[in-house]
Amino acid sequence: MTTTEVAPAPAGRGAEQPAPRRHASPWKRRAPLLPALIFTIAVTQIPFLVTVFYSFQSWNLVRPGSQYFVGFQNYIDVFADSTFRTAMLNTVVLTVVCVFVSMVLGLGLALLLDRKFTGRSVVRTLIITPFLILPAAGALLWKTAMFDPVHGLLNFVFGTDIDWLSAYPLGSVMTQVIWQWTPFMTLLILAGLQAQSKEVLEAAQVDGAGRWRTFASITLPQLSRYLQLAALLGAIYIVNSFDAIYLMTQGGPGTASTNLPFYIYQRAFEGFDVGQSSAMGVIVVILTLIVATFTLRLMFRTFDVSGGVK
Repeated sequence: MTTTEVAPAPAGRGAEQPAPRRHASPWKRRAPLLPALIFTIAVTQIPFLVTVFYSFQSWNLVRPGSQYFVGFQNYIDVFADSTFRTAMLNTVVLTVVCVFVSMVLGLGLALLLDRKFTGRSVVRTLIITPFLILPAAGALLWKTAMFDPVHGLLNFVFGTDIDWLSAYPLGSVMTQVIWQWTPFMTLLILAGLQAQSKEVLEAAQVDGAGRWRTFASITLPQLSRYLQLAALLGAIYIVNSFDAIYLMTQGGPGTASTNLPFYIYQRAFEGFDVGQSSAMGVIVVILTLIVATFTLRLMFRTFDVSGGVK
């Protein structure tokens, strides 16, 4: 009897093929993010929409029954308010000066920290310490330890008896804000310095380029996107400064150091004028969005040019 051997079927032939994997729909992939999206909308957009609604109302909490629709009258009254214009000017000066000086100081400190020296890690940790302090604690520290006319360190060093918060209110606030935001600028710029190509720097050194020429032609263009990012983030946060002004000067003397957030606080919680304070808040949001949009477009244009995409 002859045994007939049957050759095994080729692999995969006659065998049951697995069903093709079906990709989940975009809705199913994004469904886990839905609770976070709803929470974000609830805590950001709904309060803003309520603020917009109140900005079209004339409503003072100390006058019962005073709530009624006035249209754009609150916005007209806000721009006609001389104190509001002063607060806006102070806000612009505070933001521009603090961002610029913080970036210059941050650039200098970043260039120093990019060099190798003994104890560099300890120095880096100490430099970023002011940014880790709570804004309220930092404001109280400068008010009591630095600017106090009797026991302040500045008067002790310079041998004077100046009441800094009364004589130079806006300058004192800007000094505290610059002290707190310079470490943030330093960290961003230092990241840009450490990201630049070492080969390019060595090639420039071989070609005989000096330190200033290398910095102006290679390092500074490399840092442009980091400087723009630092300016954007710094402007967004500094324009909303409230702690330093509230705790150090109370917006005074008079309105010498009053900025928009503090003036909105005064109108809402001291003057109880919900309508005009809401209109001021909407104006501040719109101005911040304009500045942020302009800066972001400038940044994206820089990225496109550097990436070769126009």
